[in-house]
Amino acid sequence: MIVIVAPGQGSQKPGFLSPWIERPEARDRLVALGEAAGVDLVQHGTESDADTIRDTLVAQPLIVAAGILALDALGDRAALAGGFAGHSVGEITAAVGAGVLTAEDAMALVGERARAMADAAAQTPTGMAAVLGGDEAALEARLAELGLQPANYNGGGQVVVAGPQDALAALAEAPPERARVIPLQTAGAFHTSYMAPAVERFRAKAEATPTADPTSTLWTNRDGSAVASGAGFLELVVGQVSSPVRWDRCMASFQEAGVTGIVELAPAGALVGLAKRGLRGVPAVGISTPDDLPAAIELLETGAA
Repeated sequence: MIVIVAPGQGSQKPGFLSPWIERPEARDRLVALGEAAGVDLVQHGTESDADTIRDTLVAQPLIVAAGILALDALGDRAALAGGFAGHSVGEITAAVGAGVLTAEDAMALVGERARAMADAAAQTPTGMAAVLGGDEAALEARLAELGLQPANYNGGGQVVVAGPQDALAALAEAPPERARVIPLQTAGAFHTSYMAPAVERFRAKAEATPTADPTSTLWTNRDGSAVASGAGFLELVVGQVSSPVRWDRCMASFQEAGVTGIVELAPAGALVGLAKRGLRGVPAVGISTPDDLPAAIELLETGAA
C-alpha cells in the first residue's frame, strides 16, 4: 500500500513553483487557486524572496497550492494510493486527495487559516525549535519547567517545541541529556495554546465549508486514526490549530496498515526525511519538481500491482 503525504510549513524555497507552471493551463490553475485563497500565488511562488514566503499568510496557501498542482499532475494515478495524510497545513492538501474538499474550497479554507494564525501569532512574541534525540519524557519535564509546549511529535526522535523566545533560548543552553536544539524560523507558537485566538475564527470558516466523506483512507494528525466523515475532518482540522501534530502516530498507523511506499507531494523533503527514520526500509519518493513525477508514478503503480 502506497500512502501519499502532504508537507507542512517550512519546505518551500524561493521560485519553487516556477517549474510547475510552465504550461499555461497549470499557470491558470495557480491563478484560480490564489484567487480562492486571497493570495497572489504566481508572484509568491515564482518571484518572492525567502522571508516573504516564510510569512504565515503566504506560506500556508503556497504549500497547499503546490500539493494540489502535484495531485493534478498525478491525475488518476493518485487514486492508486491506499490513503492520504498531511502534516499540519498539509492535512488540507490531503483532504483534497481523499475527496473531502474541492481544490477551491481547500484554498479558501487555508487562506482563512493563515490569516487567523498570523493574527494570533502577532499577539504574543513566540517561536519554535526542533529538539533532536534525548528522552521524550525528560524533554516534556524540561518543557514544563520552562513554560514551553510540544507542537509536533514528528517521530524518529524529533519533537518541535514552542513558546516564548527566552524560554527557547534557555532550552538550547541546557537541553535534556543527549538532545540537541535547533531554532526554527517561524512566526509563532503554532499548534499550541498560543493559537487559541485563531480557533473560533477558523471554526466559523470551516463550518461554512462544504465537504464530502473520504473516498480513501485519510489519517488525522490528532492521533493517527482514520477520519470517519467530512464533517469530522473539519472538527479535527480546526482543533489541530492549537493542538500538537502527532505525525509519529500517523506513521505508526501507516505501518499498521501495511505501508509499502511513501509519496510526498510538493514541496517535498521533510516527510521523506522523517519516513527514512520512522519507517525504515520503506521506499519514499518526494515530488519537488515535475521531473520527480515518473519515479512517484512508478512507485504508485508498483504498489497497486
